Amino acid sequence: MSANPMLKTQENTNGKWVYSFGRELCEGGATQKNLLGGKGANLAEMSKIGLPVPPGFILSTEVCTHYYQNKQSYPPAIEQQVDAGLKQIEKEIGVLFGDVKKPLLLSVRSGARVSMPGMMDTILNLGLNDTTVKGLAASSNNERFAWDCYRRLIQMYSDVVLNVDHDLFEDILDTHKRRNGYRQDTDIPASGLQEIAEAYKDLVKKETGKPFPQDPREQLWGAIGAVFRSWMTPRAVTYRRINNIPEEWGTAVCVQAVVFGNMGNDCGTGVAFTRNPSTGENKFYGEYLLNAQGEDVVAGIRTPLHLEDLQKEMPEVYKELDAIRLQLEKHYKEMQDIEFTIQNKKLYMLQTRTGKRTAAAALKIAVDMVSEKLITKEQAIRRINPQSLDQLLHPTIDAAADKTVLAKGLPASPGAATGEIVFDSDDAEKLAKDGKKIILCRTETSPEDIHGMHAAQGILTSRGGMTSHAAVVARGMGKPCVSGAGDVMIDYKNKIMNIKGRILKEGEKITIDGSTGEVLLGAVRMLQPVLTGDFSTLMVWADAARRLKVRANAETAHDAENARKFGAEGIGLCRTEHMFFEPSRILYVRQMILAETQEERRAALAKIEPHQREDFIHLFKIMKGLPVTIRLLDPPLHEFLPHEDEEIASLAKALSLTPEKVKQRVDRLHEANPMLGLRGSRLGIVYPEIYETQVRAIFEAALAVKKETGETVIPEIMVPLIATKAEMDILKAMIDKIAAAAGFKGYLTGTMIELPRAALAAGSIAETAEFFSFGTNDLTQTTFGISRDDAGSFLPAYQSQGILPADPFASIDVDGVGELVKTAVERGRKTRKELKLGICGEHGGDPASIKFFESVGLDYISCSPYRVPIARLAAAQAALKE
Repeated sequence: MSANPMLKTQENTNGKWVYSFGRELCEGGATQKNLLGGKGANLAEMSKIGLPVPPGFILSTEVCTHYYQNKQSYPPAIEQQVDAGLKQIEKEIGVLFGDVKKPLLLSVRSGARVSMPGMMDTILNLGLNDTTVKGLAASSNNERFAWDCYRRLIQMYSDVVLNVDHDLFEDILDTHKRRNGYRQDTDIPASGLQEIAEAYKDLVKKETGKPFPQDPREQLWGAIGAVFRSWMTPRAVTYRRINNIPEEWGTAVCVQAVVFGNMGNDCGTGVAFTRNPSTGENKFYGEYLLNAQGEDVVAGIRTPLHLEDLQKEMPEVYKELDAIRLQLEKHYKEMQDIEFTIQNKKLYMLQTRTGKRTAAAALKIAVDMVSEKLITKEQAIRRINPQSLDQLLHPTIDAAADKTVLAKGLPASPGAATGEIVFDSDDAEKLAKDGKKIILCRTETSPEDIHGMHAAQGILTSRGGMTSHAAVVARGMGKPCVSGAGDVMIDYKNKIMNIKGRILKEGEKITIDGSTGEVLLGAVRMLQPVLTGDFSTLMVWADAARRLKVRANAETAHDAENARKFGAEGIGLCRTEHMFFEPSRILYVRQMILAETQEERRAALAKIEPHQREDFIHLFKIMKGLPVTIRLLDPPLHEFLPHEDEEIASLAKALSLTPEKVKQRVDRLHEANPMLGLRGSRLGIVYPEIYETQVRAIFEAALAVKKETGETVIPEIMVPLIATKAEMDILKAMIDKIAAAAGFKGYLTGTMIELPRAALAAGSIAETAEFFSFGTNDLTQTTFGISRDDAGSFLPAYQSQGILPADPFASIDVDGVGELVKTAVERGRKTRKELKLGICGEHGGDPASIKFFESVGLDYISCSPYRVPIARLAAAQAALKE
């Protein structure tokens, strides 16, 4: 439970809390996801369009809001409305809840407005007790089936509602199977299942001090409460944090008549996707189990069969299911993830939702659906999550690399990863924080592993199929996953795994290939991805739709080439200080800093200048006439100096100085708060020779490229950390003077807006500056008074308590920092109508921030090269929404 629940949605005003769905009465539909949750809204929608859906009712998300705002209590009218919903199910099915001869059984499931697979709780077979189980056995003429349902209810209910450890029940089941020589759960006869159910009840009595609840209504309300409480479990909270799902949305609860896939071999349960979720291929894709109930497939306890086998086993059922998948795609105009149950060869639909998929699959599906005239190009652009494109930039195994295949499982989520073997999710999280790259290896994952999966480079499981928890969650996270690698035997106690007799210990390196299912020994050479095909098609559509230009932050030839490869339209930030750390020039930089006179500084700068000129020549050539914004030296000078005695002694020897003299200079440069000290434009005013050298190198490089290639270069010279117009006037005059001396024309001089005063004084600064680039990293620091390097100690607490909705360094603070940006835009353009405006902080690659930048009318965004595709798509989405 959250100590400080944030559930603050709109209050219920019509007094209605419960909504029925079914063949005879349907009170909702797909457009009501906010109220009914995704599961409930889609169950109602499928009922409306005539699909075979067992009837049920939904307790709305407004009940969840009320529950948490009123000390976990329900609205006054809820009991009567639940009774009415229950009567409607009984009327449609023709059996009664709690009836001793032919009982109606219910399932209770969560249903948030967006899919959170496996994160919240489900309970099946509510209504069974020591008496009704006999009625179910008699009415179904299947004693084994009845006791199987009952033992499942006891285990699920006790785990979810009564907090009895799930593994204790598994121990009883495994012991019974081992003692009697059974391999599968389905081998256990009715008498064995009855014995297991009795042992389960004894366990509940021992662990809780109370007998297992026999009253069906008590079971129902216990299950409803448990599902609402599961909204605030640590695993659900973690999943919401990772996927940016607001806590205040809450969850609905779906109560539905149970249909049975575990009555025999003409029954089953399955999960399917209307298209392949890994590749996007337009082919029915899924798995099922015979003689099983709903949770068995996704739990990964038994290895499921492929849908092709269903076509052979029950051709008529498969034909109906295939027709439904086509109907659902046409209706929703989106790839669907469906759950179904077969009871005595009759098909029932239990869920449909937008299917999670890899980035490559999402692109293919979107592009194909445009070709199929199911959706428009604009819809295709909106459909792709920009952040998911990151998946396409992951390495793959080099086909020519030497590799030792240890085992092969299912290719559950594409991409490849190398890391150290780790068996525990808590350990995975700790090691990842220490900078280790790890592969999380589990027999099977469960929702409790969410934090370990998030921390891992990739996931390996020995059990489970392509729709298991590990597979679905890994695909959503964009992490490689190999599931169902049956040759991998994991020993958690001794922290080893045995693969066909080969023992691997925790900490040893392996590589997994989520595209082939291979588990490889050690680190294996990988290839960088090539962005073509569907990616290129969608990017062409996105580029046509967006208004914002997209540049990259780059100062090396490698970064600039990558930026161009990913579609950058220029360089929005070249940080010249990064060039100063190159081994070929760091000694001269330090010589310049330690100089006592201007003459000594100029002498050192003369050695640096040719290197700077070459740097700029390389960048200008790569960018081929595209704009390049070069930020003059920004950080404090002490950052370039050594601080350890051994390094100081080495520098002193290289410069023919005494260590004491170097130490004195280092001490003199020390500042109590260097981020607000002698840096940026202040350096250019106190030591103008530094900026003069850099500016001259820029102009000479531009002239050299023009002479060599004929390409006209229009450099944009950016002065950092301007607070006043006077600073800008002095430095602009210096830049103009050097340009005149070099005979260079056709450049822009501007500044980085990274101080609140600069944003407020933007009108006067724009009299001199020809462009603004918002340095939102420092602007966030100086607006909040927060050091980005030290904020980790309290920002998580601020987010969990609702003080801040998100990390302001990851997504722009619209109300504060955003207001300063908006103010600077308005005041700057009031002075200079054609003022060019951009942003070059980390926010330039964040889709939510890009939406804001579009709204205030910036001209371009700039981000790291690998985030350029994300920014291009996010900018298109922002333009379409505008």
